[in-house]
Amino acid sequence: MSAADFANPFLFHGFPMFFASDNWAGAHKSIAERLLTESTGFAAAYGAGDLDRKVEARFSEIFEREVSIFFVATGTAANSLSLASVQRPGGITFCHSEAHVIEDECGAPEFFSGAARLVAVDGEAGKIDPAKLSAKIASFPEDAVHHGRASAVTITQATEIGTVYSLPEIGEIAAISRQRNLPLHMDGARFANALVALGATPAEMTWKRGVDMLSFGGTKNGCWCAEAMVFFNPDQAREMPFIRKRAAQLFSKSRFIAAQFDAYFENGLWLDLARHSNGMADRLRAGIATSNSARLAWPTASNEVFAVVSKSAAKIAEEKGAKFYAWPIPAAMPELVSESETLIRLVTSFATTEADVDGFLKCLAA
Repeated sequence: MSAADFANPFLFHGFPMFFASDNWAGAHKSIAERLLTESTGFAAAYGAGDLDRKVEARFSEIFEREVSIFFVATGTAANSLSLASVQRPGGITFCHSEAHVIEDECGAPEFFSGAARLVAVDGEAGKIDPAKLSAKIASFPEDAVHHGRASAVTITQATEIGTVYSLPEIGEIAAISRQRNLPLHMDGARFANALVALGATPAEMTWKRGVDMLSFGGTKNGCWCAEAMVFFNPDQAREMPFIRKRAAQLFSKSRFIAAQFDAYFENGLWLDLARHSNGMADRLRAGIATSNSARLAWPTASNEVFAVVSKSAAKIAEEKGAKFYAWPIPAAMPELVSESETLIRLVTSFATTEADVDGFLKCLAA
């Protein structure tokens, strides 16, 4: 490093560089302003207002078919209630072994579905292996009363480790699900990031590939608190009004969720925000790939980056203001990290700047 680098206050006096989670980011200005506009006046409650109806219709336009929409506050609520809507006594939902529903939702899917179980299916790159899914489903025959019954399959798009299911991969999982008439759910907490990474349309990445239900996330991509359950077959959602109400997710002033989505969709803002966060992740990936003190742990395509970093470099970055999480070493990769290294997760957001990324990379270089 040059003398000029050591004299650079940008690098050595530190400043916050937030890569811990896209949940740490605030709300986009346009969404905040739309909420402020909606805060005056009166509107019908419990989803019966004009704005609610407008946004519901907009969802149908985006997905190129009539869909049923139910606003909720969190991704956990969206996942849990969607899966609860298709459960039956002894029900089994199949998910990836590292999926958010089984690792990070404190048993909420089981709780809201009346103790239906989640069964893990392994697969590389954070994605369910189709052959292993078929075998796991087959281990629960329809008439085996002691073991339980297959009820649903859920996939995460983008996955928990930053990878993305391709359109053919989604179709293959859907085809296996159809063999047992199992609804396919997609956890789309980072739906927009996966969508722009694939260059696909919302319809192409969901119902055209056999997805029945979607947890559509907005909170991680610039909203305050806006998630939605999307049902591509409205008949399948007949019980959802009651399930949502019983779960305390029917908001009286639901127009404040609708207002966020209204601004989110306007002029393609939601896709622009996702492109930005993915682009900042690309910048991180490129810089880490050429670093002497860090390397990419595995390829990712969304706004999550996983890196193996020397412990000394990680410490310097933290001292200079970088926020990130140490990540558990995957069981399938026990040799990934040496004793002098650590595995970290870096997540970019709509609010990440080039200066954030470059500052972090300079910390690694130090």
